[in-house]
Amino acid sequence: MSTWRVWSTYVQLCVTDERLLRQAESLTRRLLDDVDRTCSRFRDDSDLSRANAAPGRWVAVDPLLVEATRVAVDAARITDGLVDPCAGRALISWGYDVDLELLVKRPALAVPDIAAPPEDWREIRLADDALWLPPDCLLDLGATAKAWAADLVAETVTAELGCGVLVSLGGDVRVVSPADESWPIRVSETERSATGTTVVLRHGGMATSTILARRWRTEDGWAHHLIDPRTGAPVAGEVRTATALGETAVGANVASTAALVLGAEAEAWLSERGVHARLVLADGSVQRVGDWPTPEVAA
Repeated sequence: MSTWRVWSTYVQLCVTDERLLRQAESLTRRLLDDVDRTCSRFRDDSDLSRANAAPGRWVAVDPLLVEATRVAVDAARITDGLVDPCAGRALISWGYDVDLELLVKRPALAVPDIAAPPEDWREIRLADDALWLPPDCLLDLGATAKAWAADLVAETVTAELGCGVLVSLGGDVRVVSPADESWPIRVSETERSATGTTVVLRHGGMATSTILARRWRTEDGWAHHLIDPRTGAPVAGEVRTATALGETAVGANVASTAALVLGAEAEAWLSERGVHARLVLADGSVQRVGDWPTPEVAA
């Protein structure tokens, strides 16, 4: 296994053939650099920043950003806007205008006057190598890009090196294993949680979303990176952590993010869509949905 840090979180990479680990890590680092170069909201030189600076006009961008945006728009469509890529202005109003490692060092921020973002994700236009954003949209791919990158890494490593692979980007996990091997994965609420459970994943994706990480102080308490598009404010927290399974990491992540936005309505929404999930409620109690793997093993 190889572990390092990127985007204020961790990368864990495992392959079925340890002789290929160094090559797999080199390939993974290159792919993540490409994603950062094209899709980061915190880099002035990224393709995303250039597109955000020119709303209402077509902007030539790397096809990688087009694909990342397509995934984000699909997530909005599937969830009817619960996972919204146009929440950038809301995030900035709450102080999230720099990388998290810089944000947490700031003094407590004033709570902004908030308004629900317009539903302009429906107006985003995509071409093979160009992007058009509506005038009121500040595109932010934070809700889906990390999980999408995990899928990209896992699928590329397997295709190029021919081995099975597990990659976790800050809790967004994707397994591609031709031999259908078993991968034990520890599930916890945050990276440094002392407690958790272990489940076995043989293929597909798993994602954990939580309001307990990527957060910072305001004058009125904690704020965090998960915006409720219906209010323009961080989600209220009836569900504080959600872990979901899916065919891909991004599919699982869309479900876990929507669950946090929905709060008390999450269980019914997930059940209707056949999603297997584990929810940690505000009081710390655990609610399992669908065929979440049991028994869990304490870790």
